Amino acid sequence: MTAMTGIGLYWRTLRHLRPGQFVGRARFRLARPRPELGTAPPLRAPASDWVQPAAREASLLGPDRLSLLNVQHSLADHGWDDPLIDRLWRYNLHYFDDLNAGGASRRTAWQRALVDRWIRENPPAAGTGWEPYPVSLRIVNWVKWFIGGVEPDARWLHSLAIQARWLGRRLEWHLLGNHLFANGKALVFAGLFFDGREAQGWLQRGMSIIERELVEQVLADGAHFERSTMYHALALEDLLDLLNIVDARAPPQSAWRRRLPHWRGIAARMLAWLRAMSHPDGGIAHFNDAAAGVAPGNDELERYAARLGVEADAPKAQGLTHFDASGHVRVAAGAAVALLDVAPVGPDYLPGHAHADTLSFELSIGARRVIVNGGTSCYGLGAQRLRERGTAWHSTVQLGAHDSSEAWSGFRVGRRARVLAVQVGDRTVEAAHDGYRHLPGAPLHRRRWQCDAAGLSVDDQVTPPAHDAVARFHLAPGLSLEGAAPNVWRVVDGNTEIARVEVRYGIGRVDDSQYAPRFGMLLPTQCLSVKLTAGRACTRWTWNDDAHPLPQ
Repeated sequence: MTAMTGIGLYWRTLRHLRPGQFVGRARFRLARPRPELGTAPPLRAPASDWVQPAAREASLLGPDRLSLLNVQHSLADHGWDDPLIDRLWRYNLHYFDDLNAGGASRRTAWQRALVDRWIRENPPAAGTGWEPYPVSLRIVNWVKWFIGGVEPDARWLHSLAIQARWLGRRLEWHLLGNHLFANGKALVFAGLFFDGREAQGWLQRGMSIIERELVEQVLADGAHFERSTMYHALALEDLLDLLNIVDARAPPQSAWRRRLPHWRGIAARMLAWLRAMSHPDGGIAHFNDAAAGVAPGNDELERYAARLGVEADAPKAQGLTHFDASGHVRVAAGAAVALLDVAPVGPDYLPGHAHADTLSFELSIGARRVIVNGGTSCYGLGAQRLRERGTAWHSTVQLGAHDSSEAWSGFRVGRRARVLAVQVGDRTVEAAHDGYRHLPGAPLHRRRWQCDAAGLSVDDQVTPPAHDAVARFHLAPGLSLEGAAPNVWRVVDGNTEIARVEVRYGIGRVDDSQYAPRFGMLLPTQCLSVKLTAGRACTRWTWNDDAHPLPQ
């Protein structure tokens, strides 16, 4: 990278940030608060019953061994903050998600010892565990654990109060988004778990953040504004948790209780969006940063919402649903469900979880995923992270070696694709984007999907057509492509034909690819790559509707 190239990249990235983010970053780096070690406030009396929250997958395998993000380590070998261990893994280590995971009651002795050990080996303000985001998630997990029936030790309550005080001085105004929301949620949990003047201050500050950020972060159609299905599920869990704690602990006539009907309505919209942007197999689609196993599964969130009285509309059994505020489309036709991305990469000031996936899509036939995006296996600054954010990792069109949006570093985006001229019909969706406008001729990519009960046609055009362009269609793992006729391939699962694809315009070939359903997991798969001819490619995907019954 030349000096001029670097300056341009930084300018294209930083010019979108809000002034408050620059000020917040300076304050965050310069501030050196000291932890307040005073005694914990008294506990607040319950006001109503606590509802069992959504459970995650168990991660504590033994007294000091954990499996997080599909990677196992032991505290005996690495401690709490080994710099050789991936930073995201260390973050998860300090969350204490296992306290409220499936079968947690069978691990209570291990969990109690682990909490004691954490307090003993992580002195206030030292190390990864005291960064604001891990502090926020740990406060919530400890409070849930205590309210859920584990009698808290006085040392635990003292540590919890120290953590809440510390968090109040380290709020992530420079990051905003899901980090700031998590900060506010943790202060609400601490403020409603404890009582007295200090706790009331935490509660008021946390509530002011939540009220402000709900307006900003939940769009009119119910989507989380970062346009990541995974972070949407996490945000829905956050809101359900807030409904739960306010109902269980807020005084009967408090102003906070009067917010519950409004929050319940927001949660209902979020649940409806999650249902619509998930596949018939019950799992989320992979747009932007998305992986299974990070948020609770959809089935857990559904049951949790039901326990809290949150009801939402089911997706249409047939037909098209356009979520125009977020920029996503669901098309159900016969046994097929197609999920389309005609969305911006995310908020301009917060694109950290964005991929260069504009005009990508995923397709299921019956309960079987067929076309997918590549998913997310890692964070950080490595080559794999860059690859997974790049356009070639997704089921869309790439020009040469260029990405549709300039995703770089671990969580940065410079130039962004803008979606143009979205047109939605009964079962036809058309849109364009200008993510390649910096190339000679300022080319536009336009894609048209047309879905009916027997098949899906995908028509791609790049104008002007003076650039090498490839449309990629990544298959779900377990599927492969077998030649059936010139320009026609069978999509098979072993000996079973799932679908057929005909390249009606363009030059098709089969490439090897990979798919990341979870963090720490890469599975081999195949990709149909179609080179555009004279700036155009057209594929037709067909299937036997009767051979792919929808799940009941």
